[in-house]
Amino acid sequence: MARTIIHVDMDAFYAAVEARDDPSLRGRPLIIGALPHERGVVATCSYEARKYGVHSAMSIKEAHRLCPNAVYMHPKHSKYREASDRIHEIWLTYTDIIEYISLDEGFLDVSGSGLLFGTAMDIALSIKDRTKKEAGLTCSVGIGYSMSSAKLASEERKPDGLFEIPGPESLKALIMDRSARVIYGVGPKTADTLQAAGIRTVRDIIGNKDMVARLLGSHGEQVIGLAEGIDDRSVTPFYESEAKSMGREYTFQKDITDFGYLRDVLRLIAKELSLKLRLDGIFAHTVTLKVKYGNMQQVTRSRSGEPSCSGKDFFRVASAMLDSVEKRPVRLVGISLSGFAASRSRQLSLEDMESPDVLESREALDKAMLGLQRKYGGDIIRTGDEMIAEKRFKPGP
Repeated sequence: MARTIIHVDMDAFYAAVEARDDPSLRGRPLIIGALPHERGVVATCSYEARKYGVHSAMSIKEAHRLCPNAVYMHPKHSKYREASDRIHEIWLTYTDIIEYISLDEGFLDVSGSGLLFGTAMDIALSIKDRTKKEAGLTCSVGIGYSMSSAKLASEERKPDGLFEIPGPESLKALIMDRSARVIYGVGPKTADTLQAAGIRTVRDIIGNKDMVARLLGSHGEQVIGLAEGIDDRSVTPFYESEAKSMGREYTFQKDITDFGYLRDVLRLIAKELSLKLRLDGIFAHTVTLKVKYGNMQQVTRSRSGEPSCSGKDFFRVASAMLDSVEKRPVRLVGISLSGFAASRSRQLSLEDMESPDVLESREALDKAMLGLQRKYGGDIIRTGDEMIAEKRFKPGP
């Protein structure tokens, strides 16, 4: 059966949520990330700010040089997560085969959705309409026969766009004379390698297949295939993909030498990641600690074990790994999780050996707590240690 893939990408998501909630921000350059006097980068920005050359991951100092009159603010992650959950609920109306790329972006395989919801165009139009009415936001939607074609289609009419690429010939006609960077997997380094050999466009790739294969090795075969419109990748639901990871990190305004303070930060990060896993109903095998020192040297430590969604487990592992790194001034610290599983298959613990009544009460309490957090946000329930950590760690408004 022919595949039909939809790619949904929210338009300037963080900035759009802020402008939705504060109409005075509409039409103004808005930059979300660090503040101009702080050390950090741009998380996202409005389209008005992009006209000045500002973009995600840019140094906040450079962003302020380009656009000094913009409105600058820290991100409000709980608000964006709430908006994302609402958007994901809309997507799940049409299919459960969804690969979430981020809070605001995902691939939907709607190959089997036609009998209930009509054509892919019908579904795309419905998603756009409901996103505007129910979430107060706009999105760009691409329809394709593959993941790469759907992604390219969503980028074709941004913002608030809708475009369809029905087959390989349509895709080639669209991108033939565009930069090789338009091909999935051709990043800056690969593009430089190709350009050094005189290969700059998609047409050049197709016309010099042997050279591309020699230059890029096995990766070259994939690049050539994508240039010709061949993409056999399948949409993989988040809980099935062990290649995925989720993480959270924090860059400090001044280098930190107090490792007790760093542990407080890790405790709060672990709690946030735990809530994300629990809301998605998944578990993680691997915890990775990331530490970047004041001289920009970076170290990582990873440990794998029984799958868990517990913030206590993640903090315990990350804290132990923090003990193993060199004690020098730290610029950034973070935790990422990977090796996801849909169930918690593990060895029995002492907790598992408790009486059925105790286990039932524990499970009911956990469900009730999760329900409160889902409704009112993750901060509605905090442990004593977390409240102490929050008093010490104040990342800004």
